[in-house]
Amino acid sequence: MTRNGRVQGKSALVTGAAAGLGYAMAKRLAEEGASVIITDIQTDLGKEAADRLGIEFIRQDVTSEEDWRTVTDQVIHRHGQLDVLVNNAGYGGDATQNSPASTTVEEWRKLQKINAESVFLGCRHAIESMSPGGAIVNLSSLAALMATPFLTAYGASKAAVTHLTQSVALHCARSGTGIRCNSVHPGNIDTAMLAAGIEQMARASGQQPEAVREQFLGRIPLGYFGDPEDIAHMVLFLASDESRYITGNQFVVDGGIHLNG
Repeated sequence: MTRNGRVQGKSALVTGAAAGLGYAMAKRLAEEGASVIITDIQTDLGKEAADRLGIEFIRQDVTSEEDWRTVTDQVIHRHGQLDVLVNNAGYGGDATQNSPASTTVEEWRKLQKINAESVFLGCRHAIESMSPGGAIVNLSSLAALMATPFLTAYGASKAAVTHLTQSVALHCARSGTGIRCNSVHPGNIDTAMLAAGIEQMARASGQQPEAVREQFLGRIPLGYFGDPEDIAHMVLFLASDESRYITGNQFVVDGGIHLNG
C-alpha cells in the first residue's frame, strides 16, 4: 500500500482491533504515519496483533468506564495527545435470537451495552482528552439504517450509535473544540464475525451455510462481499485532515445493498 503520510504525527486509538475490521483499520492508519494504539478484551490476540504491526496494545473492556479512563490517560502519557479515536469494538449478537419475538432481555441489554454504551463512553472520554481538531470515527452498521424483521437488537444498538454520533458532532462543533465525529456503516464484510453469523443463521433455519452465504451475496448489487480494507480506507479518510470539513455524517460502505430499499 502506498504510504503518503496522510495521518503523519497523529496518535490514533482503535478499539476491538485484535482482528477483523479493527486490525485492518489499525494497519492502514499505521501505514500512513499514525502512532497507533490498539485495544481489545482478548489480551493474547491483541499483543500478537500489535507485535505484527509494530504498534502498541492496551487491554480494555470497552464497557468499563474505569478502563476508558486508564486507556485515555495512558495514551496522553505516552504520546502527549489523542488525535483520533476509532470506536470499533462491538458484538454481533446471537443469530438465533434476532427477531422482536425471540430476542431475550438479556441479549438486548448485552448488545446495547457493548455496541452503544461503550461508544458513548469512548466519545465522552475523547471529548475530555482529545486535541483540538481531533477526529472520532464510530463504527455503526447498515443495520442501523435499514429496518428488518431480524437483527432487531443489533440494529437498534447501531442506530443508537448513529444518533450519538450526530449529537457528539453538534456538541463539539458548537462548543468550539474542533473535534469532528462521523459514523461508518459497513454492509456485509468478509470477516470471522460474518462467517459466524452465517453459520448461526444456517443452523437456526435448517439450511446449509453455503446456501445462506449465497442469499447474502444475492442482495449485494456489486455481487461480492467487502474486504476489511474497504472499511479501513474510509476510516483513514475520516481520520485525516482530508475530511476536516465533514462532521455528523453517515458513510455507507456496502456494495450497494442500501439501493434495495
